[in-house]
Amino acid sequence: MTVTLNAYNVVAARCAAEYLEMYESVEKGNLVYKIDIFLNSSIFRSWKDSIIILQTTKSLLPWAEELKLVSHCLDSIASKACMDTTKVEWTYTYNRKKLPSENGKDPLWNGVRRPQVVPKDWWVEDLCELQIDLYKRVITTIKTKGRVSSDLIGEALIAYALRRLPGFSKGIVQSGDITKYRSLAETIVRLLPTEKGSVPCGFMLRLLRAAILLECEETERNELMRRISQQLDEVTVADLLIQSSTRETTMYNVDIVQGLVEKFVAHEQNSKNALLVDNDFQENRSPRFASDDSKVLVAKLVEGYLAEIARDPNLSLSKFVNLANTVSSFGRASHDGLYRAIDMYLKEHPGISKSERKRICRLMDCRKLSADACMHAVQNERLPLRVVVQVLFFEQIRQATLAVDNSTQELPGSIRALLPGGSHGSSRSTTNTEEDWDAVPTAEDVKALKGELAALRLGSSGSDRNLNDGAKNDVEKVAAGKLKGLVMSKIFSKLWSNKERNGEISSSDTSGSANAEETKSTPSRSRRHSVSLSEHP
Repeated sequence: MTVTLNAYNVVAARCAAEYLEMYESVEKGNLVYKIDIFLNSSIFRSWKDSIIILQTTKSLLPWAEELKLVSHCLDSIASKACMDTTKVEWTYTYNRKKLPSENGKDPLWNGVRRPQVVPKDWWVEDLCELQIDLYKRVITTIKTKGRVSSDLIGEALIAYALRRLPGFSKGIVQSGDITKYRSLAETIVRLLPTEKGSVPCGFMLRLLRAAILLECEETERNELMRRISQQLDEVTVADLLIQSSTRETTMYNVDIVQGLVEKFVAHEQNSKNALLVDNDFQENRSPRFASDDSKVLVAKLVEGYLAEIARDPNLSLSKFVNLANTVSSFGRASHDGLYRAIDMYLKEHPGISKSERKRICRLMDCRKLSADACMHAVQNERLPLRVVVQVLFFEQIRQATLAVDNSTQELPGSIRALLPGGSHGSSRSTTNTEEDWDAVPTAEDVKALKGELAALRLGSSGSDRNLNDGAKNDVEKVAAGKLKGLVMSKIFSKLWSNKERNGEISSSDTSGSANAEETKSTPSRSRRHSVSLSEHP
């Protein structure tokens, strides 16, 4: 009888021959011997046949395992995946990104078409055909051999998740066998390479989103969050917009983002402390702590995220403020993004109390608003009056500084400290004391400020004309005199208490970030609006 063996039936035939004890001891050239020769000379030398017989072993356990057919398959596949690409001579599936040579568009070289180059990830797509339990064993075997980079392992896991998790590319998990998908997601998390940067942060965030929807184990979710936090500066705002579960009232899962940012801060601080303990030793063996650039990127990321979630009418003020405070220590040259987020929250939550407005407005530093943001703020009726006054005040200080040829050396030390980047401004707190907040200006104070600001602006413009006539010294005297009069005025003393500590202004005195609530003594909205507009350039 003639029997045709192939990759689909050879494992079953081998198990049957073993069961029937068809050994060489019974008869020379028996079936066990013939099948073993066929496996080693043909099947295990073929890339795709090795994958096929590995799939067929699943229905023939534990026989296939005891006969070492599974281990032979794993070794055959892993060895080929680790092989030098110049020695790859078999066919493989590669549809994800065609090479120019494969599309027939490769330019000729000296009149002859270049030889086809095998990509390093040639094996990734074919392995996606395996079920998760077999796929896990193959990837583990490949890792053990140590000849494939962690980046390539990460690329393989991304391809597998996109193939095996329905809706994963869109950040959703389609209905189906939830238990199966949960096991798949948890296994992918465990297979992630340990090297930082081996897997894009955006992919891990999508995987975290799937893990939350599938209610994966807390261990896998925490591991993902730890890994993501170390690369948080690579994330986009869209990546962070993780939908809340149906049990939550808010639109987005803010708690997850809060946890990611806190882990980023903790990781940065721990790495920095470890580096300071023994600089020479830790420089080579400890993860590098986040650079200032990374912290600025994360701060801007949080500002953009806050602006997005501020549109949620069910977002509580405490969640907004807590997330913003997490990155408050990260130095930023501009608070425009934070102002935009605060303004959006005030717009979408018009019913919040005065104390809540005061609390959220304390987050930003008016000294760090750009000219465009200042222009918007002074006409923004959603802001407390105190914020508008502060914006006008610091904008006029900047105007006066420009009027003296961008030099702060002629200005009093207490005024230089008020400027962004002044002698102490960068290290100061950006919040005001309760006493400062309670000192809300009266209508007479605002009128006085209006007059002094207008006088300063006229003085500055007049100084510019004198400068054109060559009287630069007179310009400096006029501008400096106007500024001194403004600083020493009644409104300034009422808005900022001139407390001196060791000859320096205290942090609460130089802060320009605090914003006050409106009280009964505050002018009406229409009057305030006219003040803001009249003082704007």
